[in-house]
Amino acid sequence: MIARIAVYTGSALGTSPAYAAAAAAVGEALAASGLGLVYGGGRAGLMGIVADAALAAGGEVHGVIPQALVDAELAHPGLTRLEIVADMHERKTRMAELADAFVALPGGAGTLEELFEAWTWLQLGLHRKPVSLYDVDGYWAPLGAMLDGMVESGFLTAAFRDTLGVAADPAALLAGFAAWEPPAPKWRR
Repeated sequence: MIARIAVYTGSALGTSPAYAAAAAAVGEALAASGLGLVYGGGRAGLMGIVADAALAAGGEVHGVIPQALVDAELAHPGLTRLEIVADMHERKTRMAELADAFVALPGGAGTLEELFEAWTWLQLGLHRKPVSLYDVDGYWAPLGAMLDGMVESGFLTAAFRDTLGVAADPAALLAGFAAWEPPAPKWRR
């Protein structure tokens, strides 16, 4: 059962207003569906927008932020819960513990790093939770092409490639999570 979704997204707004609109739509949809939001605890960029939208819609928002970012005054002041951890490694581990599913909205290097760690953990059988991309105006299309190239080059199986969901609206995202069937791990224990 999915109760909380981890959202990975940028601490910047990006160049298109569609990114902010999508972040707000995801936050609102999670709250409307009774799903909690787990995210990096920041107030800036798309991170702040998704949190603010979920809060405004009455949702539960659990932020997990490293002390260094609190010290830099980047923590969101109005969350349901703000958990302060020692570093980025602890942040990612804690977010994975709290979440029942993962989604990446548009973002930069940090978003990619978090997405790939959660997705790799699925492949290794360290968790059995869905991982998805939230595609806004084709933002993730180049990544999809690269992943297809990895399959063609023999570095990624087609079966595992297919475990990374892609949704372009909140309804499709939540439907994908609800229909999730975990794959077998890459290596059996």
